[in-house]
Amino acid sequence: MFRHSMRALLVSLCALTAASQAATAMAVAVPTDHHLAMRTAAPALRARTLADLSTAMKGEAYAFAVYGLFAAEADGQAQAAKGKLVDQPRPAVGELFRATARTELDEHLHEAAALAGVVGTNAANLRQAINGETYEHQVMYRRFAEQARKDGDLEAAKLFTEIAADEGRHREAYRTALTAVTTGRGTIPAPPKADVVSVPAGLPKVRAARTKANLDTALHGEALAHARYTLFAARARQTGNTALARLFEGTAGVELHEHFAGEAVLAGLVGTTKTNLRTAITGERTEATSLYPGFAKRATAVGDPAAARFFRDTAADEAKHASAFQQALNQLR
Repeated sequence: MFRHSMRALLVSLCALTAASQAATAMAVAVPTDHHLAMRTAAPALRARTLADLSTAMKGEAYAFAVYGLFAAEADGQAQAAKGKLVDQPRPAVGELFRATARTELDEHLHEAAALAGVVGTNAANLRQAINGETYEHQVMYRRFAEQARKDGDLEAAKLFTEIAADEGRHREAYRTALTAVTTGRGTIPAPPKADVVSVPAGLPKVRAARTKANLDTALHGEALAHARYTLFAARARQTGNTALARLFEGTAGVELHEHFAGEAVLAGLVGTTKTNLRTAITGERTEATSLYPGFAKRATAVGDPAAARFFRDTAADEAKHASAFQQALNQLR
């Protein structure tokens, strides 16, 4: 579920570019889990390894987003505790969450993306984004909204409907940008601005199990969209297309600070800092002892040694992260 380490970034975006140049063209069909399947896959890797890398990217992106919220909560509790002789989080807890969050995105996700060949040309990246936004606009969020209304979760239905409309606007902006990139006609739209949502600690605001499951799916999708668009923006900047980079960055900001955050409020994703640390510890230990070792074993068995090495290294990182979070929790008791 979560992951991170304190190493410097091992795989640069230049490596992502090199990997993507060897990638195959993306299929047009819209998949069920579009943000994961929208991939310009590196054909040298086996299908099972690519699937495991997709799972890794999804978890790393989600961890980055969640740990950012946990960091903000820790900061707030630390500020409230100033001058009081009570058991409250130290400011260092927020820093720990932020540092591990950056590693999730800048190291682990980037490495997995390089191996999987996620980043393509600007045109290919725009087509990936268009397919994903189309699925969310026309299918996923509309279905989630309808189901939430039937289940009596009207607040969730309203949010899902609003996000569906946003995704439609994102799609149209990306379509316009694709025309500009491929034909040289027209201009790339200005980036959207996020309506930043604050996410305080709190209980879930939805009741139905189906709504909760849909929120979880949506949260993971928005987190991964943010991460992918960040990579696409870096690719655009490498090619000198600053306007396209800004469009990807602005949309990534909406996905994270508005959509993910709004869904996090409804899901009750953030608890007290002690609760958040326990959540992180559980996730890190699972990845360190089960998830990534299993991925490494499979990659080795099918002859994908580079991926197996990535999975083993990441498992070792996660064990260190679990220990760091456990130490922070012990200091708060």
